[in-house]
Amino acid sequence: MKYRIHPGNERRTINFIDNICFSHVKDLDGAPLDLYLSLMVQNGNSEMRLASGRDDEVSTGLQPLIVWINGAGWRRCDKNLMSAELEYFAEQGYAVAFIQYRHSGQGHFPAQLIDCKTAVRYLRSHAAMYGIDSDRIIAMGRSAGGHLASWMAMNTDEFDSEEWADTSSRVQAAVDFFGPVDIRQCNLVEIEKMKDPHHRWHRLEETHGGALLGGDPDTMIDRSDAASPIHAIHKNMAPIMILHGDQDPLVPLAISEDFYDRLVAAGLENQSELCVVENGGHGTRELFQVEVKERVVSFLRKHVK
Repeated sequence: MKYRIHPGNERRTINFIDNICFSHVKDLDGAPLDLYLSLMVQNGNSEMRLASGRDDEVSTGLQPLIVWINGAGWRRCDKNLMSAELEYFAEQGYAVAFIQYRHSGQGHFPAQLIDCKTAVRYLRSHAAMYGIDSDRIIAMGRSAGGHLASWMAMNTDEFDSEEWADTSSRVQAAVDFFGPVDIRQCNLVEIEKMKDPHHRWHRLEETHGGALLGGDPDTMIDRSDAASPIHAIHKNMAPIMILHGDQDPLVPLAISEDFYDRLVAAGLENQSELCVVENGGHGTRELFQVEVKERVVSFLRKHVK
């Protein structure tokens, strides 16, 4: 069979660049550790450029950047795990970076936040190379990554490393997918669950929040507030969207509702949104349906011009 089709050329080409080293840090034992990111971006006919030195796609200009932060309880997680789900945003014209950060076995808080801020500064420093608009950077993450994305929204001058120090780590917006933004409340939930002898953990230091904090177990509850973005809200923070399923068995919806209420109380209602996803569990497919992603894009287009 021989035939001809006429698909047009409306859809732009999306490329995936992996294993970009953005930071050199040390783990808990003092051993050197390199951190990597990958980038999904509409940047033309890359193979043609490599083969012939030219490109047949006209650039659409600098693209806003989403910095995606994975979860998994701040434990080990492949940076590219959610890349297929995030292709939707690349189709909408956003470059998407997937970043690695020190997991709780490699560093205690604030190591994870330091790494996220370093990734933003690296990408801003190399914006021209990758076709990124350095004035439009969004932090976005799920679960533990939502906690870190919410911290990024605070745009605090703390937790900056010396790498790429001549560039800002500020973001213009953040999206928090069901993040445990109140570590104290999450730890108290785990303590209650540990009354059941069949629960997965039997000591607070074994939990996700406990492993994140490290140190003396007797002071973990008190120290948890300093690791919780819900206690860092201020009037100059970036706009933030919170998404949470109403059936989440791991991070209670009440945590995100409290976070939103505190944002409103701080006078930030016009730049804050809470989207409660009906029947959504902890990262279940309800949270990543097209309607949900459309609402995220609508929020970003409203607040990141």
